[in-house]
Amino acid sequence: MSDSCVIEVNSETAGIVVRDARGYAFFAASHLFQALEGQIFRNAREAERAARRLVTGQILQVAS
Repeated sequence: MSDSCVIEVNSETAGIVVRDARGYAFFAASHLFQALEGQIFRNAREAERAARRLVTGQILQVAS
């Protein structure tokens, strides 16, 4: 797997993940995905699933 990957949900860019020593760090592309900012995932697929759960309301958004 590459060191970085774009995460998309429903044809919208959610953010990117970048591999570091701990896993894949998420960087949000818009305020909709801000709740995932800085979270570490085992892989890009896990980050994508989290972004999809956020959109469907299965993860509560953090108020800014």
